[in-house]
Amino acid sequence: MKNLWNDGEAEKLVSEYAKKGVDRDLALRVYTTRLLGGEPRLVLHGGGNTSLKTKATDILGEEWDVLCVKGSGWDMAVIEPAGLPAVKLDSLLKARRLDMLSDEDMVAMQRANLIDPSSPNPSIETLLHAFLPHKFVDHTHSTAILALVDQDDSERLCRKVFGDRMGFVPYIKPGFDLAKAAADIYDADPSVEGLILDKHGIFTFAESAREAYELMIRYVTMAEDYVAQNGKQPFTPVSLPGELASPAEIASMLRGAVAVDKGEGRFDRMVSEFRTSDAILEFANAENADDLSKRGVSTPDLSIRIKTGPMVLPAPEKSKLSAYRKVIEERIADFSTRYRKYFETNDARDDVSRTMLDPMPRLTFVQGLGLFGHGRTLKEAKIAADVGEMLIDAIRGAESIGSFSPLPLSDLFELEYWSLEQAKIAANKPKPLTGQVALVTGGAGAIGAATAKLFAAQGAHVVVVDLNGEKAKAVAKEAGNGSIGVAADVTDPASVRAAFDEAVETFGGLDILVSNAGAAWEGKIGEIDDALLRRSFELNFFAHQTAAQNAVRIFKEQGTGGVLLFNASKQAVNPGANFGAYGLPKAATLFLSRQYALEYGPLGIRSNAVNADRIRSGLLTDEMVASRSKARGLSEKDYMSGNLLGQEVRAEHVAQAFLHHALAERTTADVTTVDGGNMAAALR
Repeated sequence: MKNLWNDGEAEKLVSEYAKKGVDRDLALRVYTTRLLGGEPRLVLHGGGNTSLKTKATDILGEEWDVLCVKGSGWDMAVIEPAGLPAVKLDSLLKARRLDMLSDEDMVAMQRANLIDPSSPNPSIETLLHAFLPHKFVDHTHSTAILALVDQDDSERLCRKVFGDRMGFVPYIKPGFDLAKAAADIYDADPSVEGLILDKHGIFTFAESAREAYELMIRYVTMAEDYVAQNGKQPFTPVSLPGELASPAEIASMLRGAVAVDKGEGRFDRMVSEFRTSDAILEFANAENADDLSKRGVSTPDLSIRIKTGPMVLPAPEKSKLSAYRKVIEERIADFSTRYRKYFETNDARDDVSRTMLDPMPRLTFVQGLGLFGHGRTLKEAKIAADVGEMLIDAIRGAESIGSFSPLPLSDLFELEYWSLEQAKIAANKPKPLTGQVALVTGGAGAIGAATAKLFAAQGAHVVVVDLNGEKAKAVAKEAGNGSIGVAADVTDPASVRAAFDEAVETFGGLDILVSNAGAAWEGKIGEIDDALLRRSFELNFFAHQTAAQNAVRIFKEQGTGGVLLFNASKQAVNPGANFGAYGLPKAATLFLSRQYALEYGPLGIRSNAVNADRIRSGLLTDEMVASRSKARGLSEKDYMSGNLLGQEVRAEHVAQAFLHHALAERTTADVTTVDGGNMAAALR
């Protein structure tokens, strides 16, 4: 493990924070915390914690001895001083006199002693940091350390590697009991430079930030060196089929299979993150990968991310892809059954009221291909994938020097169903489109952009498709929520297929298509150039059909229904003079939407259209608005608001209609009019 301490960078940060009133010790605490948090082999996504004992002044000007400790929700890699809330140290130390302290009371006590009441909750391991006397305390879940402690004879092995320089703490769930036990072990031998926590991780401590950090690096390196020098090849590879299916060819099947069926055609969907590398494949292709995955996780806090561990799928043979869906479903059923048994068995041990979490895996290894992380958001899916890569590192190390023997599932249950974690989950309410993937064509235009932004705000991950790829990417960036921009010509079937493939490769599948791209050409129908009419049909009809066909292909692979939404336009029901070249294909598109509703409704696929008029967009440009309002002797405002409501209709209002249809679970073959009121265009 490389020592990343740099005097120049440390002093630069001290100087920058000094200008903000942050003292040297806290600045250096931030510096080394970031060094630790930036190394995934030490810390992942909110894991680990650090602390500093110092002084702080409250709002009344009274000075206190405090413990500044990592706060809940902060990532060590990007922590700021605010992420190390100050807690009155004397009150924390008094807690050691108690014989017992519940997690809820411990959290309440810690919050009651915050210098700033608005601070985040201090770490669950705050008391352990407090009970150790050192000024700086560091804690990580080093994969190299886990290779040593995830063994049946972990204490003997740690004594062999570290001698008497590190104390050894048997496994106890994080909290008050662990804090007291760890402090007692330190007090029995204050010469130790750190503590090894069985099945959990490592603590180091010192009187300076640099020394505590360098002790962490030193002992982690000792563990790495032991594994490297004494390890054997841990995995025997399986035989793979001659020709494998690609990750994209199974992604939608897998995504559909891990969706949680809520009944009555409703699903809690997840998105996926695929990764592969030599290290991932070495584990995925191991003969005993399935057995290793069922043993548990390398450190108990990972249960919050990937439950009881990963699921393993056999290699998908390209020539037998149609039969692979059943294989996925069988493995999912097995995982779910084992998870339910795990919950029921451990839940019955006491009279605490718990609600079982969904039984779907969050991490899947596929032999021959790599891994898929699953999550209700892309961020969660990426975290699961990150955890998977570090889990491999720990398992590989453990197997190379012995046998991977992590915390038993019975003890893991206490962490996964910890009351404090349950409270976090209950407070995290999903948005209406959380877990869903939407693709919007014509996404850089006014209506497409408004729709992409609205859907992303409601929780969807959006694929913004437009002929202008740079504009599509700009819209996706503004929409946020992991949305992506893709360049595609919707009149070119190959280009459309590539855009949908990118949606699958990025998110694992698709749930909503907003087929919005279009353009209007003017001219009397009896005089218009035939080539122009055909061009209009290519864009305003066939492009919708091509997009819908690709969406339905993915929907069928997922087996969780789906939504088709078409921009049909007022011209589909109320033709205007000189707009036949636009209205004719739009009328066909309106019929198309109903044909899809008729034929694919039995698969849970809904199909609806939006009929909009007089919207400033690529179809109705500022120049066109000026020309038409002038021809009618009206101001632009009066022309645009010339409807029953007397209000201008904007792209955002059309986006709201698309959102309505995306959420209307019992509506299909419908047309929603968004024009402020025009009786001539009203459907009869």
